[in-house]
Amino acid sequence: MFQFRYKTCIFFLFDWKVDYQQPHICAVRNSTVVILCLFYYPDPRRVEAVMWGHERSHLFIGPFLFESNENRTSSKFEYIGDRKQNCSLKIHKVEQNDAGKYAFRFVTDLETGKMTGVAGSTLTVVDLKVFSTSGNGIVKEGDSVNLTCKNDCDDDQGSSVFTWFKNRKPTNEGRVLTLSNVSSTNTGNYTCSLRANAGIASRVININVEREYRMQDPSQFESLPQDFRPDFLSDGPKNTSVSVRPSMAVDAGSNNTLICSSHANPPVESFIWFKIEDDNIVDVGHQPVLFSGDGGRYFCSASNKHGSQNSSVVTVRGKSLHISFFSGGRVKVSAHGRAVPHVDSYSSL
Repeated sequence: MFQFRYKTCIFFLFDWKVDYQQPHICAVRNSTVVILCLFYYPDPRRVEAVMWGHERSHLFIGPFLFESNENRTSSKFEYIGDRKQNCSLKIHKVEQNDAGKYAFRFVTDLETGKMTGVAGSTLTVVDLKVFSTSGNGIVKEGDSVNLTCKNDCDDDQGSSVFTWFKNRKPTNEGRVLTLSNVSSTNTGNYTCSLRANAGIASRVININVEREYRMQDPSQFESLPQDFRPDFLSDGPKNTSVSVRPSMAVDAGSNNTLICSSHANPPVESFIWFKIEDDNIVDVGHQPVLFSGDGGRYFCSASNKHGSQNSSVVTVRGKSLHISFFSGGRVKVSAHGRAVPHVDSYSSL
């Protein structure tokens, strides 16, 4: 009697089963994934409900991503199985937060006839990656650039087939896109995608080809205002100078305005002001205009991606007091320059 029950129990458990065709699935973000699944139960049981859960929730009691007896299931998760044997699930446009283990559960008309395939199928979500030998930036006319697309879901042989796009228009196929002897026509935004699904794209790589214009006498343009110089003349700052307003002398109680100007293409990206104090050079500002109430020796530095240039040193004079001695022990204090503190009285020594 005991032996018969033991065999019956083993046979009963063996008949209840969920089989996942792929224990591990890797997918590119925005792609559609199908988790292939089969389930088994003994006759003459009838399946009354099927559901799919994610490891973020309880795999036995939910809440479930899909539940056949509920109407609030998201359209992202589509059950493409049935209530007989096929329990496959389709997930549309997978995102990073869709990664993790998925498990199928079914309920039959038997009170204890419920089962969850706890082994599940684990989904990994990756992004297409794109690399450039020039980084993401400017390349010189005549250079060569290699763009490489990578799918981390591929095996060592790299089974994916890629399509390359320039400004959203298909331009080539293959894992590597080679741009040789580049010119301004190669400037643009490049992405790669899976050939089987053009909607799955990598991040954008911007290629900006900088034209080098050669002429015998480029100085012919230097006399033009900066706004009228041709864009193809790329150079570092030139003619960097300092002007002081309203004068070269500082009024007591007020600031003088020191202005740093320079010509560059592209325009100057940063200015730095320096003051020479004894044998030290002190950084005193990072803007084209400096307001200073102190006299001293100043110069500025202008820079862009092509280089930097310092101005000449400008001496800004402060106010000075002159003391004169007279008979009787009286002292006269006089100031030279504009707007100095007013002297109200004379004092005896």
